[in-house]
Amino acid sequence: MTQDAPAPWTPQGDGPDPRRHAPATLRNRDAIATVLRDELPDAGLVLEVASGSGEHVVHFAVTFPALDWQPSDPDPAALASIAALRGDANLSNLRAPLLLDAASVDWPIDAADALLCINMVHISPWAATLGLLACGARLLAPGAPLILYGPYVEDDVPTAPSNLAFDRSLKDRNPQWGLRTLTDVDRAAACVGLARSRRVAMPANNLMLVYRRG
Repeated sequence: MTQDAPAPWTPQGDGPDPRRHAPATLRNRDAIATVLRDELPDAGLVLEVASGSGEHVVHFAVTFPALDWQPSDPDPAALASIAALRGDANLSNLRAPLLLDAASVDWPIDAADALLCINMVHISPWAATLGLLACGARLLAPGAPLILYGPYVEDDVPTAPSNLAFDRSLKDRNPQWGLRTLTDVDRAAACVGLARSRRVAMPANNLMLVYRRG
């Protein structure tokens, strides 16, 4: 498993506290923010798909206060965690979370100035990635970024042994999960009018990928 591989959420403490903690968040959030600084618009709305615990979106709302942040997730437990952390943070630029299934054709939002998705593509069915790309292309204006973060397999780059082990563990948990080939993601993006404009190697054998509609 990669160092940044999604781990089971853990409660903040004992009892009915809805807040969840994803250990990788603290390790990767600053590296992700460094790339976001170059790719996000100066102002506007950033939709985060599959926000998970909500820790990333709270951090980014603090780091980029000129942007409005819209978290989302299909999991009620995640939505509860996001809502609790949002209440703690009390940030005017962080919106209430939306129930959003990336694989659905009906998203509860009509437009965004950027779209961010962290650690979803490999831990969801391929239909979720196809939906993410198709709906993202529809929501985003020409030139606006769709940004992905996570581990991928590349045809011309040796796959780290830890990523191969992680891929096996994901497929053991769910045959529809697993690391995606970058070529397949690029091809699916091209089918909906998105082209990759940037690939950034990240710590712990992850990548950040930026797609834009021409």
